[in-house]
Amino acid sequence: MSNCIAQKLLQSGKTVLYQTAPVLLESVIDYKMSKQKNQNDNIYQSVLNVDLLIIDDLGTESLNSMKLSELFTILNTRILNLNHKITKTIISTNLNIKDIFTHYEERIGSRIAGYYDIYYFFGDDLRFKNKK
Repeated sequence: MSNCIAQKLLQSGKTVLYQTAPVLLESVIDYKMSKQKNQNDNIYQSVLNVDLLIIDDLGTESLNSMKLSELFTILNTRILNLNHKITKTIISTNLNIKDIFTHYEERIGSRIAGYYDIYYFFGDDLRFKNKK
């Protein structure tokens, strides 16, 4: 579903960044910790400013205080338009809302529960189905 939405937006000239939660958070932290930051390759600004950010597999990353802080900043900046432009975010996860509150800080859980529409998808995993 996320791929279809991304494709439609790309066709209409919007910018899209699609990344798994583990890679996204590692990339942002690596960029912020780097002493030789290249402004032309600023992953952090891309994450904050892209028209649509798709965070895939939230809940599969190993967590520490730095990753929690970065996830909060990313979500909060995009939700409150602190980047001075309207941006949208899609989050896919196998966690239910109770698990999100358990797995993450309350301030992250409350933003996800309060600012995102939650849709549940049921059915066979297509990755298993395609192997037959």
